[in-house]
Amino acid sequence: MNLTQALRDARARTDILLNLVCPHALYERPIAERHRIVFYLGHLEAFDWNLLHEVVNLPSFHPSFDRLFAFGIDPGPGNLPADAPSDWPQLDEVHGYNARVRDELDARLADAPEQLLHVAIEHRLMHAETFAYMLHNLPAEHKVAQAQSPAGGGPVAPEMIEVPRGTARLGLDTGSASFGWDNEFEAHSVDVPAFAAGRYKVTNGEYLRFVEAGAATPNFWVRSDGQWYWRGMFEQVPLPLDWPVYVSQQEAQAYAGFAGKRLLTEAEYHRCLATAPPADPSHDNFDFYRWDPMPVNSGNGGSAGFRQLVGNGWEWTSTPFAPFPGFAAFPFYPGYSADFFDGQHYVMKGASARTAACFTRPSFRNWFRASYPYVYAGFRVAEE
Repeated sequence: MNLTQALRDARARTDILLNLVCPHALYERPIAERHRIVFYLGHLEAFDWNLLHEVVNLPSFHPSFDRLFAFGIDPGPGNLPADAPSDWPQLDEVHGYNARVRDELDARLADAPEQLLHVAIEHRLMHAETFAYMLHNLPAEHKVAQAQSPAGGGPVAPEMIEVPRGTARLGLDTGSASFGWDNEFEAHSVDVPAFAAGRYKVTNGEYLRFVEAGAATPNFWVRSDGQWYWRGMFEQVPLPLDWPVYVSQQEAQAYAGFAGKRLLTEAEYHRCLATAPPADPSHDNFDFYRWDPMPVNSGNGGSAGFRQLVGNGWEWTSTPFAPFPGFAAFPFYPGYSADFFDGQHYVMKGASARTAACFTRPSFRNWFRASYPYVYAGFRVAEE
């Protein structure tokens, strides 16, 4: 892989996303728990600069921006940011900083270690997804609309598939030819008792019964004139009953209890994945394939197998995000994983429509707070 070109391709991907925001909305905060959009405009270049400039012998030219745009936030409940738009720099200053970062780094990328280039590329592509779900919460009049063909059918009948007892292989081996983040190491095996899991992700139609029984409305749903709608990236559509429901981990856990079932563990997800055909971005709805979901029974998969273990929405598990045996933090990014080993964040597996293909490697682990409702994440149920 040409990592220099891969970084340029990742930049193009995030540039496209940032250009979807109308200029007057760049100081908005679509999600209360996150920074204003202007932060992300500067963050991607500041991260690359902070990661690489010393190892390629470039002196800092704007230390205050290096610090201001260095880190995102993940506040606990009730501890929301309170900054004002006036607390942030003018757009021309941020654009000037970004342009200089790219120019100076590009002249020295040949001197950068491969591991750090992988980090820069994957960090940026992670934000391509993070920024997408932020934009999902931005009013439509603040975005440049993009065309998308509808995808939907009718209700999908849930089915359970039995998985025999076996071994799940998690993580990457040290010295693997593949890049991995620190929480992906070390590879190890886990004995998994027999269980059954849903062939499909839980749908909006199934979850609607839970809402009608008194559960809270998911973040992506809207009620208007007595009808339920899906709040899409660019327009509202009547709630597609065959799309996966996107909810928080707490909501997923609550639904599973309501249905007399439970969530998969991380190891059980791997047991399911071992039986599934390889994911294909041409029809499995990942790698920026669509802006919104597709029916849960679409895409790859045998007639009797699991569907969409990769693509069309991350899958919440019941596994707290924690280190594997032998974990060692990246010395150049010590808080990437370790700051979230707190029992409040849970592992997600798979991929969403806005997940880059590099993250579909089986060892990759995503995670969010259990109460976080904004991410493109659904779930499938399991039982003994």
